[in-house]
Amino acid sequence: MTIRNNTKSLLLHAFILGFGLLMLYPVLWLISSSLKPTTMIFTDKSLWPSVITFEHYSDGWSGLRNIQFGRFFLNSIFICVVAIIGVVVSSAMAAFAFARIDFPLKKLWFAVMLGTIMLPGHVTLIPQYIIFHQVNWVDTFLPLTVPKFFAEAFYVFLIVQFIRGIPRELDESAKIDGCGWFTLFMRIILPLCAPALITTAIFTFMGTWDDFFGQLIYLSDIKKFTVPLGLRLFLDSSGNSNWGAVFAMSVLSIVPSLIVFFAGQRYFTQGIATSGLKG
Repeated sequence: MTIRNNTKSLLLHAFILGFGLLMLYPVLWLISSSLKPTTMIFTDKSLWPSVITFEHYSDGWSGLRNIQFGRFFLNSIFICVVAIIGVVVSSAMAAFAFARIDFPLKKLWFAVMLGTIMLPGHVTLIPQYIIFHQVNWVDTFLPLTVPKFFAEAFYVFLIVQFIRGIPRELDESAKIDGCGWFTLFMRIILPLCAPALITTAIFTFMGTWDDFFGQLIYLSDIKKFTVPLGLRLFLDSSGNSNWGAVFAMSVLSIVPSLIVFFAGQRYFTQGIATSGLKG
């Protein structure tokens, strides 16, 4: 029996390892291609390049039209930071209200909020664009940042589930000590919701950093371009694309996401697990 169990465990781990390598292959190929000379990118099939060059990184970072690629990184970081602040603050406040404060038609409004999750973003794209165009927000960062301060239904639901797992006895003790709703929210609920808030921040960062469509719709000035839009500049419809620079800058664009994810991995796992189990 022990030998059979060991064999099953070995086969399972071998399968997981093989599947993991299969999933990582595109990333490994991307890194490898960024280090190959241009003539070898699509001819050399090996993951370990026979000739290593860092020319694509220097060319890609130099950017196009006298604008360095670092400018695109700064634009993306700025939008992500503002989006994280807006989503975390507004979603936490809305979640606290739904989880702890009694007000008229509370369940109805909560159901309406959850219903918006099923509404595709492309349905509201044209009305939003018309509104932002009328207030002269197009070709600015405002359409990409201001809406983040009005809470997002998915993150509100995530934090609500976490808050419902916090004992109400803490609220009663705080009220006995003279705490109001704001003090209760800031000093009791928020610190205990750290895993859910960090999970929200990670999801927001990933979604904002990788957002191509929204940024393509609202940004037209190259100086305001973000990383996804900057990568597109290296592609030429005539077939004269600088693939080496595209791959090199794509590798660099992955680094911030990896840093954010691994830095908050422990809180991310705790926030998802706890929010899913408590309701």
